[in-house]
Amino acid sequence: MPKPSPIRHLIVVLGDQLNPDSTAFAGFDPKQDRVWMAEVNEESTHIWSSKQRIALFISAMRHFAKELRDSKIPLSYIAFEDPSNSQSLDGELLKAIQAFQPQALIMTAPGDWRVLEKIKGVSKQTGVPLEIREDDYFFSTVREFAEHAKVRKQLRLEYWYRELRKKHSILMEDGQPIGGEWNYDQENRSSFGKEGPPPIPAPLRFKPDAITKEVIQLVNERFANHPGELSASLEGFGWPVTRAQALLVFTDFIKMRLPLYGQFQDAMWTKEPWLFHAHIASALNLKLLSAHEVVDAAQVAFHQGRAPLAAVEGFIRQILGWREYVRGIYWTQMPSYLERNALNANAPLPAFFWNGNTSMNCLQETINQSLKTGYAHHIQRLMVTGLYTLLLGVHPKEVHAWYLSMYVDAVEWVELPNVIGMSQFADGGLMASKPYIATGKYIDRMSNYCKGCRFKPDQSHGQDACPFTTLYWDFLMHHESSMSKNPRMVMQVRNLKRMSDETKAAIQAQAKQHRLSLQP
Repeated sequence: MPKPSPIRHLIVVLGDQLNPDSTAFAGFDPKQDRVWMAEVNEESTHIWSSKQRIALFISAMRHFAKELRDSKIPLSYIAFEDPSNSQSLDGELLKAIQAFQPQALIMTAPGDWRVLEKIKGVSKQTGVPLEIREDDYFFSTVREFAEHAKVRKQLRLEYWYRELRKKHSILMEDGQPIGGEWNYDQENRSSFGKEGPPPIPAPLRFKPDAITKEVIQLVNERFANHPGELSASLEGFGWPVTRAQALLVFTDFIKMRLPLYGQFQDAMWTKEPWLFHAHIASALNLKLLSAHEVVDAAQVAFHQGRAPLAAVEGFIRQILGWREYVRGIYWTQMPSYLERNALNANAPLPAFFWNGNTSMNCLQETINQSLKTGYAHHIQRLMVTGLYTLLLGVHPKEVHAWYLSMYVDAVEWVELPNVIGMSQFADGGLMASKPYIATGKYIDRMSNYCKGCRFKPDQSHGQDACPFTTLYWDFLMHHESSMSKNPRMVMQVRNLKRMSDETKAAIQAQAKQHRLSLQP
């Protein structure tokens, strides 16, 4: 076989960059350039990725590769099954450079520090220049966030969110927010109440096609010991894996569920995994959708009277606000951010996080749902699984690894700050002004999980005590000195001080007993 002629540019496309209009393709010449993509074990095993997550990435990559080939784009695609596959990203990129002798590597900025360092290392090792281009699927750049951070004593979401709304004229009128308020949290975030949720339109799901079926079989064979469930049925895997599917999912959300999204975005209910959420985070992270088009469509829905302002603002805050914010935090704080552990938490992650085998109903519901679908909404993550690990004192890197493993929308730039900063308060308050801690009463108020549980959310010690409530007070006792210095924790510390010494001792004994029960 003749050796390929040297090329001009080798376009590096990662598994979360599946958009043919990305900046990496600007100036692409099929006569001189070539696209390179690779499936490697390393990206599924450096953390123990769930079957749902692996299948989504690989199926989406293979569909994108097909689109490139159909468009006559020169492509080198290394599949898992290739017998010469080194199963490492840098190993395969080195081989591609040796084969095609490019004058330069071109890529859009990745979403993972580890991957960026690997590709930089290959560039340095081979002497082939690497050009990293901005990712314009976002509203802002990391440089813009860094400039914003220079003049702020606190890097709070609200300040950044307002800047972006003004700059891009999102829900603005004559320089002011439409409706006169920047957010509508008071109107949003209700529980379903005792009567339960109103009729919920089923989200759009897709029966696996031939490519996805092949991937599902591959994942179940190659990664058989990885967590989660996966099958080639509509219930077993239904995520969008192409841009066309992602657009249909988003259009369905705007029409069917956006009007009630804000009101019920924090509510939880047994056997109802989807509720009124959009289910587009994975499509956004794979770049099957852009932040711009998503925000624009939500604005149009408001202006056309198809969704109320509170719901639209709440949704846009998640896209324009939160996603842009955590991306800025990640890239301005890495790599040291990964090592943050402000609360000196060192407990291991309980084994039941990998199998859902626990008598705590809220955790059983959330974890089993996650294993089955690769999905849980933000309150299930923050105030069920995340709250429990925070109160238990699990090492934040273990919590991070679990979230990155479990969820189909987990890409490190968005997952890590959500876990280290928001969920576990491991960055000491860089992101959140206080730890998000609560007793079991919060879960009881926002769900019906407690109704089917043997534990009582209003009891902190005794045979029926809710572990969340026990661990909440134990957490406050353990961190009382530091929490008493936080203005937003004053009330909670004051409530702790009202407790008798006997009650405190009983809670501490209960917490110790609970921790012992988790040991193998």
